[in-house]
Amino acid sequence: MSSSNWTVDFLNQLISAAVTVEQISLPSTTLWQTESNHWQQFAELALQQNMRWVAGWAEHVQDRFFINACFEKQGVYVLLRAIVNAAKPELPSQAIVYPAANRSERHTQDMFGINFIGHPDNRRWTRHKAWPKHSHPLRKDFSVQGTPDEITQPDMDYPFVKAHGTGAYEIPVGPVHAGIIEPGHFRFQAVGELILNLEERLGYVHKGIEKIAEGRSPESLARLAGRVSGDTTVGHAWAACKAMEQAAGIDIPPRAALIRGVLAERERVANHMGDMGAICNDVAFVFAQMQFTRLRELWLRTNATVFGHRLLMDRIIPGGVNCDLSEESCAKIKQDIIQLRKELSEIMSAVDLNSSLEDRLFTAGYLAPELAAAFGTLGYVGRASGQSFDVRKNAPYAPYDQVAFKVPVETQGDIASRFWVRNKEINAALKLIEKFIALLSPGDIISPWKTPVAGSESLGIVEGWRGEIVSYIRFDADNKIARFYPRDPSILNWPVLEKLVLDNIVPDFPVCNKSLNGSYSGSDL
Repeated sequence: MSSSNWTVDFLNQLISAAVTVEQISLPSTTLWQTESNHWQQFAELALQQNMRWVAGWAEHVQDRFFINACFEKQGVYVLLRAIVNAAKPELPSQAIVYPAANRSERHTQDMFGINFIGHPDNRRWTRHKAWPKHSHPLRKDFSVQGTPDEITQPDMDYPFVKAHGTGAYEIPVGPVHAGIIEPGHFRFQAVGELILNLEERLGYVHKGIEKIAEGRSPESLARLAGRVSGDTTVGHAWAACKAMEQAAGIDIPPRAALIRGVLAERERVANHMGDMGAICNDVAFVFAQMQFTRLRELWLRTNATVFGHRLLMDRIIPGGVNCDLSEESCAKIKQDIIQLRKELSEIMSAVDLNSSLEDRLFTAGYLAPELAAAFGTLGYVGRASGQSFDVRKNAPYAPYDQVAFKVPVETQGDIASRFWVRNKEINAALKLIEKFIALLSPGDIISPWKTPVAGSESLGIVEGWRGEIVSYIRFDADNKIARFYPRDPSILNWPVLEKLVLDNIVPDFPVCNKSLNGSYSGSDL
């Protein structure tokens, strides 16, 4: 069935079910506006159509709230919107239908005071007592400075699930960890070494990204987006710039698109090598960890030499890029790829022959394909459990629409699969970089900016190294940002960690966690 056919069929299904929908055209996205009392019913019908729940957020506009949810099928995105009165903001929960919507609705509840009727878990999520219970930071009457106490009260009374039964006990881990990772709390219930339940508590590094985005210029917003999650600076900056460019009606130059592709794939390679080394380190295979770390360091040094920044921060700007590729730089990148392929093949041979590594990774941290689908898991986490979706392939954008490539998918769903999918993605990324360099031709690297009409809005969607990144932008008057919402893939991937650790032993949690490697910062907006 073509994408156009399924949307028509779905609209007919909505009409038959008496769900009213008004169609509104947005750049590159379909917007369907519905009544709040049809919000949950739409989700039920969307699930019947095998639509994937992608993201949810809200916006305060005068005396109303715009509630948004994004869905996808066959590479076509549908933005659903309901408008509710600010005096009594409520609508039925979609989390009953889509587990992926759970934490998003809790975040919206905390930040706007919107009540999702029937929500399966309406405990606070984002608010760690840093502001009063009945204050809501993303309402327009809440100042960006807030009214913080001199000392924020400790969040000691969060109602975690309690352990019961003979031999059952709790293990609290974090939020401060022994290493240099970001803060997050994990509460285990176990019997002996067997994990019976895991509950996550994130939000310790909430930064107010959505609030401080308001009133920014496009250039300033791009810099902010690149800091949503520092290891995904290219992915988030690209998604935000793509949304702004679509809202402004700007096409970036072909050369700029190719350079963006090179930047994104270099970010993918660096992070995958870091993750693979960390997975090996968590099971005491230190030799592999040292080799992956060494190769990553050499890769980052080339980033600094060629692009002026090890992590490629602030290279993507509205309208294009602010870095070009000389013939000498292209030659260096290609030579580095040759060397990396050679050394990676040698390391992977040693990894493949290590029986103790195999014992720790195979069958551990199993995530069933049906569970991965239900939670909408993305990137290497989803692809290791049979989820083939990749924005670059399913909803292609420049420069990925100019090249052929394969998306690696496995179905075993364990830590080993998440390890080997990363390796396959590195190899695919190296080929893509070579293809993008081969397609480079002389030309501009930035297009002149056009001030968008006030109220212009758009979704920018790209494939980051962790998976699909969604960035929503609405412009105010005078070229200023009215609303910015970035959805990192980790927001959908974190919840499955609570599932894939079940029936594993407590000592395997660190490597289960590392095989997922969710971004704390990307979730704690």
